[in-house]
Amino acid sequence: HVQLVESGGGSMQAGGSLRLSCVASGYSDGCMGWFRQAPGKEREGIANIYTRGGITGITGYADSVKVRFTISLDNAKKTLFLQMNSLKTEDTAVYYCATWVYGPPTYWGQGTQVTVS
Repeated sequence: HVQLVESGGGSMQAGGSLRLSCVASGYSDGCMGWFRQAPGKEREGIANIYTRGGITGITGYADSVKVRFTISLDNAKKTLFLQMNSLKTEDTAVYYCATWVYGPPTYWGQGTQVTVS
Protein backbone atom coordinates (compact mmCIF):
# COMPACT_ATOMS: atom_id res chain seq x y z
CA HIS A 1 0.00 0.00 0.00
CA VAL A 2 1.31 3.46 -0.95
CA GLN A 3 0.48 6.67 0.88
CA LEU A 4 0.99 9.97 -0.88
CA VAL A 5 1.14 13.35 0.83
CA GLU A 6 1.47 16.51 -1.26
CA SER A 7 2.64 19.89 -0.05
CA GLY A 8 3.87 23.18 -1.44
CA GLY A 9 0.73 24.61 -2.93
CA GLY A 10 -0.39 28.15 -2.34
CA SER A 11 -1.13 31.45 -3.99
CA MET A 12 1.21 33.10 -6.43
CA GLN A 13 1.14 35.93 -8.91
CA ALA A 14 1.40 35.14 -12.58
CA GLY A 15 5.01 34.74 -13.63
CA GLY A 16 6.07 33.38 -10.27
CA SER A 17 7.24 29.93 -9.22
CA LEU A 18 6.17 27.21 -6.83
CA ARG A 19 7.56 23.80 -6.02
CA LEU A 20 5.25 20.96 -5.08
CA SER A 21 6.41 17.93 -3.13
CA CYS A 22 4.86 14.52 -2.73
CA VAL A 23 6.17 12.03 -0.18
CA ALA A 24 5.37 8.49 -1.30
CA SER A 25 5.49 6.08 1.64
CA GLY A 26 5.62 2.48 0.49
CA TYR A 27 6.58 3.32 -3.09
CA SER A 28 9.04 1.14 -4.98
CA ASP A 29 9.49 0.78 -8.73
CA GLY A 30 6.75 1.95 -11.01
CA CYS A 31 5.36 5.19 -12.30
CA MET A 32 4.62 8.42 -10.55
CA GLY A 33 2.99 11.50 -11.91
CA TRP A 34 1.43 14.86 -11.30
CA PHE A 35 -2.15 15.58 -12.25
CA ARG A 36 -4.32 18.62 -11.83
CA GLN A 37 -7.98 19.48 -11.84
CA ALA A 38 -9.24 22.97 -12.44
CA PRO A 39 -12.77 24.01 -11.45
CA GLY A 40 -15.29 22.65 -13.89
CA LYS A 41 -12.69 20.65 -15.81
CA GLU A 42 -11.60 17.06 -15.91
CA ARG A 43 -8.47 15.89 -14.16
CA GLU A 44 -5.49 15.97 -16.52
CA GLY A 45 -2.07 14.38 -16.37
CA ILE A 46 0.74 16.90 -16.65
CA ALA A 47 4.01 15.06 -15.99
CA ASN A 48 5.08 11.46 -15.44
CA ILE A 49 8.23 9.75 -14.27
CA TYR A 50 9.19 6.09 -13.92
CA THR A 51 11.70 4.08 -11.95
CA ARG A 52 12.99 0.63 -12.93
CA GLY A 53 15.78 -1.07 -11.04
CA GLY A 54 17.37 2.17 -9.91
CA ILE A 55 16.94 3.93 -13.25
CA THR A 56 14.73 6.98 -13.36
CA GLY A 57 13.27 8.37 -16.54
CA ILE A 58 10.79 11.04 -17.44
CA THR A 59 7.91 9.83 -19.54
CA GLY A 60 6.68 13.20 -20.67
CA TYR A 61 4.86 16.45 -20.08
CA ALA A 62 1.54 17.83 -21.17
CA ASP A 63 1.90 20.47 -23.86
CA SER A 64 0.36 23.05 -21.53
CA VAL A 65 3.28 22.80 -19.07
CA LYS A 66 6.25 21.86 -21.26
CA VAL A 67 9.32 24.02 -20.67
CA ARG A 68 7.70 25.71 -17.66
CA PHE A 69 7.30 22.70 -15.32
CA THR A 70 9.92 20.12 -14.31
CA ILE A 71 9.22 16.79 -12.63
CA SER A 72 11.91 15.11 -10.56
CA LEU A 73 12.26 12.34 -8.03
CA ASP A 74 14.48 11.90 -5.02
CA ASN A 75 14.27 8.12 -4.98
CA ALA A 76 16.18 7.79 -1.72
CA LYS A 77 13.63 9.98 0.04
CA LYS A 78 10.70 8.67 -2.03
CA THR A 79 9.76 12.25 -2.75
CA LEU A 80 8.37 13.50 -6.04
CA PHE A 81 8.72 17.16 -6.98
CA LEU A 82 7.11 19.47 -9.48
CA GLN A 83 8.94 22.73 -10.09
CA MET A 84 6.53 25.18 -11.65
CA ASN A 85 7.94 28.31 -13.24
CA SER A 86 6.35 31.12 -15.24
CA LEU A 87 2.99 30.35 -13.67
CA LYS A 88 -0.13 31.42 -15.52
CA THR A 89 -3.65 32.01 -14.26
CA GLU A 90 -4.74 28.90 -16.17
CA ASP A 91 -2.42 26.82 -13.95
CA THR A 92 -4.88 27.38 -11.09
CA ALA A 93 -6.04 23.93 -10.00
CA VAL A 94 -5.82 21.29 -7.34
CA TYR A 95 -2.63 19.32 -7.97
CA TYR A 96 -2.40 15.64 -7.19
CA CYS A 97 0.39 13.13 -7.26
CA ALA A 98 -0.30 9.51 -8.07
CA THR A 99 1.48 6.21 -8.48
CA TRP A 100 0.82 3.12 -10.53
CA VAL A 101 2.55 0.16 -12.15
CA TYR A 102 0.35 -0.48 -15.16
CA GLY A 103 -2.81 1.19 -16.38
CA PRO A 104 -4.48 4.10 -14.61
CA PRO A 105 -3.13 5.46 -11.33
CA THR A 106 -3.66 3.22 -8.33
CA TYR A 107 -2.91 5.56 -5.45
CA TRP A 108 -3.67 9.27 -5.13
CA GLY A 109 -2.66 11.98 -2.74
CA GLN A 110 -5.16 14.31 -1.15
CA GLY A 111 -4.27 17.20 -3.45
CA THR A 112 -2.81 20.64 -2.90
CA GLN A 113 -4.37 23.88 -4.16
CA VAL A 114 -2.41 26.16 -6.46
CA THR A 115 -3.93 29.56 -7.19
CA VAL A 116 -2.34 31.93 -9.68
CA SER A 117 -3.65 35.46 -9.97
